[in-house]
Amino acid sequence: RLAARVGGMVGADLLVLLSDIDGLYTSNPKVSAAAEHLPLVTGGITPEIEAMAGDETSAYAKGGMVTKLAAAKIALGAGCAMAIADGRVLNPLQALVDGARATLFTSTETRHSAREAWLLGALSGDGALILDDGAARAVQAGKSLLPAGVVSVEGAFERGDTVRISRADGTDIGRGIAAYGSEDAARIAGKRSADIATILDESRGPNLIHADDLALF
Repeated sequence: RLAARVGGMVGADLLVLLSDIDGLYTSNPKVSAAAEHLPLVTGGITPEIEAMAGDETSAYAKGGMVTKLAAAKIALGAGCAMAIADGRVLNPLQALVDGARATLFTSTETRHSAREAWLLGALSGDGALILDDGAARAVQAGKSLLPAGVVSVEGAFERGDTVRISRADGTDIGRGIAAYGSEDAARIAGKRSADIATILDESRGPNLIHADDLALF
């Protein structure tokens, strides 16, 4: 499940779980001759799909299929497809590329929408960027947040932390990943992006938060 969370966080297209089984079956293939291999699962992890993993007391489930489906839920929710493939073969990833039997789970989420959902659900701590009306309108129109539109910086945060984005009246309008820590953000707030390098003696780009790292309510 950790791999699934990391895959979602980094915007991966595909997560591959290598196992001692070549995918998902309708039931435990070791005990049922009627078990059928599923090469493709679409539409998410439904109760019917979960039932195929067996109850948690079965050897099939204890072997990890329940956990694999839990990972699939996380990955698919983040817009990342997932495959279960046999890791016992030589060069298993190349074998998968060459058409080895596996189960592919496809996601109906886009990475962008999934990333927005992750940002909006992320813990933002005490950090916040307070925007003037012009900047608020700009980010709500899909623009990046520039320092010039920030009237104040609240709380302490580091570069890469998730922060609240609020209007001057206190209304939260979203969340974003800060490109500058709170100390640097406070120094460049209200200033032109062209002046960042002069003020900080360095520049990590013109945006306090890039549009791709913004999620709005």
